[in-house]
Amino acid sequence: MSAVIDHAGSLPGHEPHGHESDHGVPHGWRRWLYSTNHKDIGTMYLLFSFTMLVIGGILALLIRAELFEPGLQFVNPQMFNQLTTMHGLIMIFGAIMPAFVGFANWMIPLQIGAPDMAFPRMNNLSFWLLIPSALMLVSGFFMPGGAPATGWTLYAPLSMQMGPSMDSTIFAIHLLGASSIMGSINIIVTILNLRAPGMTLMKMPMFSWSWLITAYLLLAIMPVLAGAVTMTLFDRHFGTSFFNAAGGGDPVMYQHIFWFFGHPEVYVMILPAFGMISQVIPTFARKRLFGYTSMVYAIASIAILSFMVWAHHMFTQGMPVTGTLFFMYATMLIAIPTAVKVFNWTATMWRGSMTFETPMLWAVGFIFVFVMGGFTGLILAMVPIDIQLHDTYYVVAHFHYVMVAGSLFGMFAAFYYWAPKWTGVMYHEMRGKIHFWTSMIFFNVAFFPMHFLGLAGMPRRYVDYPMQFTDFNQIATIGAFGFGISQIYFFAAVVWPMMRGKGVPAPQSPWEGAEGLEWEVPSPAPHHTFATPPKLNASATRVIA
Repeated sequence: MSAVIDHAGSLPGHEPHGHESDHGVPHGWRRWLYSTNHKDIGTMYLLFSFTMLVIGGILALLIRAELFEPGLQFVNPQMFNQLTTMHGLIMIFGAIMPAFVGFANWMIPLQIGAPDMAFPRMNNLSFWLLIPSALMLVSGFFMPGGAPATGWTLYAPLSMQMGPSMDSTIFAIHLLGASSIMGSINIIVTILNLRAPGMTLMKMPMFSWSWLITAYLLLAIMPVLAGAVTMTLFDRHFGTSFFNAAGGGDPVMYQHIFWFFGHPEVYVMILPAFGMISQVIPTFARKRLFGYTSMVYAIASIAILSFMVWAHHMFTQGMPVTGTLFFMYATMLIAIPTAVKVFNWTATMWRGSMTFETPMLWAVGFIFVFVMGGFTGLILAMVPIDIQLHDTYYVVAHFHYVMVAGSLFGMFAAFYYWAPKWTGVMYHEMRGKIHFWTSMIFFNVAFFPMHFLGLAGMPRRYVDYPMQFTDFNQIATIGAFGFGISQIYFFAAVVWPMMRGKGVPAPQSPWEGAEGLEWEVPSPAPHHTFATPPKLNASATRVIA
């Protein structure tokens, strides 16, 4: 059994069904180092991303501890900027993206009836590239001059002035990008080529659909980021002047190239979560997803439009009025397919026989807070408002509502939904609910006051601030510490017992309203599934022979 530490056969009373397929599973460290099994690699991705979440979280708590009151408390300004930069880079490239790939590895072959990913060895390589990249990112703190202090966007000319850690960060981004590209190719080829007979594209589960579109997005944008950081590297060491104004370059060009990657990237970090929520809500509403086709089109249109909005990050950088108008209207337009999804989820719940187990709580919570994040984004899309709010805490509030309350909460919903299938045991319902309510309350306590700080004019990435901002900063810091502790609780009280196989044995389908091929294999999922292509019913949700 793949996501459990000890092999299932050695646990008394946890003998999995269909255990004969588990013979020949390698044991010990070799199982993990050389693994080409999608389930094992998925598990490693998820454990890696949680580790990075904790490291990024510690940096965030240092930021918040410093901002508890005015004046300098714990760190100097340079160190503070290093913390804000590394927190962003680690959370995006180390926590959120690998976690989504972990879910994709685990679930896509199960959802489409494939025996494994299309390129298992490449799958192994794309995971193991993460380890040196993470080490290079984190080791920046121990290099001369400390970690990059540019903000996660690595804007020139600041990126020209950083010490050697900047070069290791560029190298790390290259490796992470290569890992993402390989992962994306793997996901695209798996979905297009390895679906079970009868599983047409328009019968695929929404999670698989969202990842197919996300993988195309990643393929398009990762080389753009690689180009931007390589040009930075050349400016630093090889005498070029791409972004150096003194040599005839243009620092604003860097921003354009970066955000052409950066804005689709934020959709890379939310579209798989949309897919997860589209799996959870129909299950607990005990209804088919309302408007399946429109959901697919909505995800595709979000992905296409995401390439047309990048300069809304640059309204204060000097742009012709026609340019600002175009990007403002395009950004407002992208809200329409997003709203379509929200209405579809709401319509799915409408008059459904709903029960509120932990996955559903996370899904409903996700909709609530994600919509708030979407609205604040729409407000920032208005040029006159954005000029006032640009680079204030309002922006920090907005993107945390989308990335934490969006990406992370979506993943929590998916974890509670699928983990019984991975481990063969049910999570502890009460602990799951404690994790949900503490996270939800403390998240809002941490980030809601930041809207007011931003509206009052407090800039982001500042180590010190005037006295009038103290109260809201203190509330935000208390919320941040509460939220951080809730995630440690989640690992200790929910994840760790499940990994050790402690808990009530999970049935094949623990959820009454669940549909899909992943519920057609035993719990825990055997090491090898769908070795022969399954025969599916007309809706491609059940195996018939």
